Amino acid sequence: MKIHDDVRKRLRVLYSENDIAKRIKEIAAKLAEKQLDDPLAITILKGSFIFAADLLRAMHYAGIETEVEFMMISSYRKGTQSGQIEIKKDIDSPVENRNVILIDDILETGRTLAHARDLLMARGAKRVLTCCLLEKPGKRAVAIEADCVGFTCPDQFVVGYGMDMGHSFRELPYIGYLPQEERGETR
Repeated sequence: MKIHDDVRKRLRVLYSENDIAKRIKEIAAKLAEKQLDDPLAITILKGSFIFAADLLRAMHYAGIETEVEFMMISSYRKGTQSGQIEIKKDIDSPVENRNVILIDDILETGRTLAHARDLLMARGAKRVLTCCLLEKPGKRAVAIEADCVGFTCPDQFVVGYGMDMGHSFRELPYIGYLPQEERGETR
């Protein structure tokens, strides 16, 4: 589409494909050091699916054998943030007495990640480790810190590597942003 081509040309690379690959290997190595028994990796869809796929492969090479599940959580309604958390797709596997690795794309307000973590702990998980590709610490609305973070992200709207703008740009092998002045926004 012409609009998307125009936006794609104006995107600036924030984290390159090589930067991301290197950092994911480091995260997998950090998780391997924890020597988790019977881990269950839970990916929060949709934005984290590419990160999760690469992280799970890196975990395999780091010696971590894990089962994989998917959860879809929404904290948005009709384009606006409501603060309400809704589980749109839940996991099928029991988590009782298991080590869970919860994988998400970006930690901003923390509402989604905290809700998922608390839910899994309430279901009897032994431990819930949280892994996020990006974090924006200045946006935090609830007290939560991820156990593993790929990159601390500036306050930009990011796309690529699974993250989208209107369901587009997920396929980009890097994480990019469109500067505020080019989006017509001022802060």
